[in-house]
Amino acid sequence: MSAIDRETVAEKLASLQATDQDYVKLLLENPSQDAVLLEGLYLYLERAAEARFLNTLKLEKAGEWIGLNAPARLQIRLTETAKSSQHPAYAAFRTGLTRSGGLERAYPKAAV
Repeated sequence: MSAIDRETVAEKLASLQATDQDYVKLLLENPSQDAVLLEGLYLYLERAAEARFLNTLKLEKAGEWIGLNAPARLQIRLTETAKSSQHPAYAAFRTGLTRSGGLERAYPKAAV
């Protein structure tokens, strides 16, 4: 794998074509890349927030995809990132992330 930086991760998340999905899945499997992955996610969301046109459907889809594919160790950090701003771009991503059910799968509710 070539040098991984937050710019590359942000570009891959923005596209999410099949090859980009494979790239991000490899990052998700490697705990040593968690920081770069989350920095790239933050950059992706910031770029979406600054864009002239807010594509909420695409942001929701990205949130759902990453929530379905991220391992349990990242679910809380993904949720924290999605909640780090009140901007509609973050809200759309958060909606998709919640829809994926990743956090609930990683940390199921305890039976009372």
